[in-house]
Amino acid sequence: MKTIKVLLFSLATIFFLTFSDSAASAHAPDLHVGVSGSEVTELQVKLQKLGYFHVAPTGYYGSITKNAVIQFQRDFGVSATGFTGPLTREKMKQVDMMARTVHGEARGELFEGKVAVAAVIMNRVQSRAFPNSTYGVIFQRNAFTAVNDGQYWLTPNASAYLAVREAAKGWDPSAGATYYYNPVTATNQWIFTRPTIKKIGKHVFAR
Repeated sequence: MKTIKVLLFSLATIFFLTFSDSAASAHAPDLHVGVSGSEVTELQVKLQKLGYFHVAPTGYYGSITKNAVIQFQRDFGVSATGFTGPLTREKMKQVDMMARTVHGEARGELFEGKVAVAAVIMNRVQSRAFPNSTYGVIFQRNAFTAVNDGQYWLTPNASAYLAVREAAKGWDPSAGATYYYNPVTATNQWIFTRPTIKKIGKHVFAR
């Protein structure tokens, strides 16, 4: 019964995300210098959590916001135009998903451990053994406990976003791991067969 409930929850989550992301993409406006409104405020708050926006959100897209967007684009592999269009919005969604996963999986861990979890997600995207998208990796069946038990939906703090930023910039404390687990709470014996790379906090990172 528990397995069925978890499966139904996962399916409902994936359906909701797919529908809401599609709807948001269809109606999200492009943002640029001179634009103002709640969408700009939301962008500024996100950039603030990522460490790019260092003043109070104003809701106005001026030079400070443009420069912050350029820094984000450079770190996350988007053409650095300072214009927030479809590619930048899509990358922001990926960052949100990763930050939610990091927060749900490692919010009690050292910052290094949080970056390592973000790096594992990125390593999986690059590996032929896993789906080739952030969404596909995070919502692969039973891939992350935080997705299964709902902790994914907790609001990520700035530390989670900064961990994603550091991983995107190339820091990989996991040393190339594609798996990690807590040996005290892990129930799947298969995970213990993976070659261990290192231990950070409560998590063991493995290939």
